[in-house]
Amino acid sequence: MKSKYKRHHASIVLIAGMLFFQNCNKKLEEKPFTTFTPEYFKTISGAQNAVNALYSGMRWIYGPEGAVAVSTAGTDEFTAADQTRTGAAGDLLTICNYTLGPANGAILTPWNRSFNNINLANAVVSFAPEVPINATSRAVLVAEARFLRGLYYLGLVTQFGAVPLDLGTGDLQFNQNPFQGFNRLPTAELLVKNYNAMIDDFIFATQNLPDKRPANAFKLSKAAAFLMLARTYTYRAYSAAKDPADFAKAYAASMEVINNPSKYGVTLMQDYGDVHREGNDYNNEILYSVERIPGDINSNEALSGAIGGGKGVDAANDFTPDYTTVRSPTSGSAFTPANTRTAQYGRPIRRFCPTAWLFNTAFADKNNDSRYDNSFRTVWLATIASGTFALGDTAFILAKTNAQADSMNSIPKRYRVIAPREFYLIGGSLTNNIYPSLSKYEDSKKAIPNDPGGRPFVAAKLSELYLLAAEAAIQGAGGGTGEAATLINVLRNRAAYRPGLSATQLSARRAALAVSSSQMTIDFILDERTRELCGESIRWPDLARRNKLVERVKAFNPDGAPNIKDFHVFRPIPRSQLENTAVDNKQQFQNAGY
Repeated sequence: MKSKYKRHHASIVLIAGMLFFQNCNKKLEEKPFTTFTPEYFKTISGAQNAVNALYSGMRWIYGPEGAVAVSTAGTDEFTAADQTRTGAAGDLLTICNYTLGPANGAILTPWNRSFNNINLANAVVSFAPEVPINATSRAVLVAEARFLRGLYYLGLVTQFGAVPLDLGTGDLQFNQNPFQGFNRLPTAELLVKNYNAMIDDFIFATQNLPDKRPANAFKLSKAAAFLMLARTYTYRAYSAAKDPADFAKAYAASMEVINNPSKYGVTLMQDYGDVHREGNDYNNEILYSVERIPGDINSNEALSGAIGGGKGVDAANDFTPDYTTVRSPTSGSAFTPANTRTAQYGRPIRRFCPTAWLFNTAFADKNNDSRYDNSFRTVWLATIASGTFALGDTAFILAKTNAQADSMNSIPKRYRVIAPREFYLIGGSLTNNIYPSLSKYEDSKKAIPNDPGGRPFVAAKLSELYLLAAEAAIQGAGGGTGEAATLINVLRNRAAYRPGLSATQLSARRAALAVSSSQMTIDFILDERTRELCGESIRWPDLARRNKLVERVKAFNPDGAPNIKDFHVFRPIPRSQLENTAVDNKQQFQNAGY
């Protein structure tokens, strides 16, 4: 897919984007930018380019700052760092502390960038029977469009609750005319229809996508569809739209891939560190990533040096602390050996900081479990040569414990070892803007350090299927808590692995990490999801849709705890949407509490 994300496909999105939920103040003002008509979708090139545009549109949903904020921050994992944006429509701080209003800029990202693509997917599905291609190719094309439509809807439903299926011409029908209605009522019935539509789309995708994805591209395949199907069943099982068979169906969808890795071309990496390693983005554990081209700002539809506003991976900078201000411990020295930004370390934009719970509890065992070291940067090298430091020398280290820092600092050295008690927020300090930096999105190929990243952004990986299957087992599917423990131990056995360990050392670490059926609870699964999926733009939906958001934010997030209320399990419908809806009682469409 890398070569197919061309900017000229944006013209197709514009056709659909003009049709529904305008985000401008001049209602019904049409400004044609293209001569394309719906007849184009009936051609082979038109249908394929429309699907390519659907892939490209996912770049708004995975990676940009607003998308990362609504899916990651304000949870038990991450909260506001010292430069989290404040003010007007760009206010990301409110995402973290739940003083959240309907004009927040971050919630506009999924809202405004999803419906035009849903309408485009409707066009592909509607016009596909008239495209002059063979039946097999047509089925794959429609399966891609339906998977992506389902995923756009899944993002909306997990954030906002029930959302319109009827964009002006009927449920899941393509609309090419301006529409100022808002088909959101009654929400209880609509939510049932939402889940049914997503499940139908993902089932179709499991039946018609290729068994395996290409080795070096993230074209969709059945494994990704089974994962999204299992995730959707799981979310529905906790909702008012639940069906008694949801957990059993989530279990079946998950186990289909787990039990048939050769058929679907998937496998768990031996080393967790290889899953997100730069240069290994196309490994067989990754089922689907939202694809970009490293080092190619223009093709990635991103803005060089900008903060948000494009389709780049702002996550490459959002979790980065201020590594440029950490001083050497040399007596009387004010020298900062990493004071020059690098592409690898990124811009120290300091949007989101790990919570104390994440560092101290979720990743309590940082020795036996390799996932902390393989998820966070804790060592920085000198980025300049000066004095006693050569380029590439150790600049400073973030210790895992206070005792480790004290022990290491007792031996005089050029570089500094920073204790957890000194970390911003985690250690109770607000003066040192340093904390473990999520490393999963680091990108050494950026042209300049301030650029957004350009690596593929992981949206689905095999390990989550083990977690979903285990959760379903706890809820009565499959082999119950005993099987849940077996599935979780597959991931924990992998987590114990580190290169260079002897067989005896590895065995001892696996024994230390092994869990039993008695430990299998939903809260344990949520903790394990953090260790396996930390920072991967899924935590907020995971908590909110399992009805655990309020409980865990109150317990583990100091920014959100004083403000979060029960109604915060859904985001507000954006104000601009309501203002542009042509009815008198606009508030009837708003979520409760806003």
